[in-house]
Amino acid sequence: MSSRLSRRAAVLGSLAAATALSGCGSPAARGLFGVAPPEGQLSYWNMFTGGDGANMVTMQEEYLRTHPDVRLDATVLAWGTPYYTKLTLATSGGAPPDVAAVHLSRLQTLAQADLLQPLDESLLGEHDLDPGRFVPTAVQKSRYDNRLHAVPLDTHPFVLFYNVDVCRRAGLLGSDGKLRPIRGPEQFRGAIAAAARVTGGYGGVVNITKDPSTNWRWFATLYYQLGGSVVADNGTRVTLDDDLAAQALGFMQGLTTSGLMPKSIDGPGVTSLFSTGKVGFLLDGEWQIPTYAGSSLKFDVVPVPHVFGPKPVAYADSHALVLPRNAEMDDQRRGTALDFVRSLIGSSVIWAKGGHIPAWLPVQNSAEFRAMRPQANYTEAARTAQYDPPAWYSGAGSQLQNLLGAAIATSQTGSAKPAQAVREMRKQLDKLAAAKPPVE
Repeated sequence: MSSRLSRRAAVLGSLAAATALSGCGSPAARGLFGVAPPEGQLSYWNMFTGGDGANMVTMQEEYLRTHPDVRLDATVLAWGTPYYTKLTLATSGGAPPDVAAVHLSRLQTLAQADLLQPLDESLLGEHDLDPGRFVPTAVQKSRYDNRLHAVPLDTHPFVLFYNVDVCRRAGLLGSDGKLRPIRGPEQFRGAIAAAARVTGGYGGVVNITKDPSTNWRWFATLYYQLGGSVVADNGTRVTLDDDLAAQALGFMQGLTTSGLMPKSIDGPGVTSLFSTGKVGFLLDGEWQIPTYAGSSLKFDVVPVPHVFGPKPVAYADSHALVLPRNAEMDDQRRGTALDFVRSLIGSSVIWAKGGHIPAWLPVQNSAEFRAMRPQANYTEAARTAQYDPPAWYSGAGSQLQNLLGAAIATSQTGSAKPAQAVREMRKQLDKLAAAKPPVE
């Protein structure tokens, strides 16, 4: 039995779980139940809600303004595993959306399962999507088996927010009013301590409670700076370096158990502390910029400092646009899909309002984006981005992030020593690496 038939069998076996969508006639249901869309209609799936969702709708409207003859059916699905499960089911069932948004950290798994159309670079050139005009790190991550399988929309790194007033009073700003460069563990710890002296409480904050992905991103930033890796050979071999992992966790734990940062705090608590000036620093994704933009808070954003290792590393992911595998897609429909992709890429300065760094260099280098603050202050992070390793259980909202992030949290709270947390991480990785992939 071919792998395609195996996936189809999996689809049929999973239809019961999708009964909520049956018979509703929605684009999602058409994808899941195998009814092809009519001519002149372009289907697009994405996982964007909130501010990102609003920006994406504006970008879609820009496309429709210039393509009034196309009916665009855009479907927003819950992000994370539910989104990728539905995309897999629809594609395996032979009726995928024409275009879908994905995270590049998930790309290799999707491409390896033959769920994506390889993108001919000469055809991309005909649609003004020359790969050489994108951020190189994102383009490289868009390749599988030496062939391009995605068009990157952005890079969204884990970054360092800082309160301008607190940092000025702490003597951490240069003559230009910007945060002076921080290099090495002592300078980083010293900056947090200086901010704590100003606030009279904490110096910095990162979300720890019930947020395994943020725990993972903070750890991965430092661990990757140290040169560590987690898994190799498509996730079948564990390469975790226990000593380097313990070093990263020890540094993180030192910030919380010393009282420089809270060792138990959830998302609302983090927002409250940073927005009210009770901390000088916040470690989080740049997608949190809209949370604080428009308020009276004076803040700025920079890449996470170069704490360890020989070169800067920014933990990051990217949103990208793909054409799911579809035997029914002809050249005309493919051209329409790529025109839509080109339109979204071309209007990605709108997308940057959500904090994301445009992957399309003409937009990233434009005067409009260069004037955008604080987004233009951390574009370097796009060039030093390091993504999750390829594995069926890794990537955005994955089991890897959930299980390892939970172990990391125990170290952050001080309930486990770094070495204990590393043992738990290794235990979870061993299980994941030995498990059979659900799609082969």
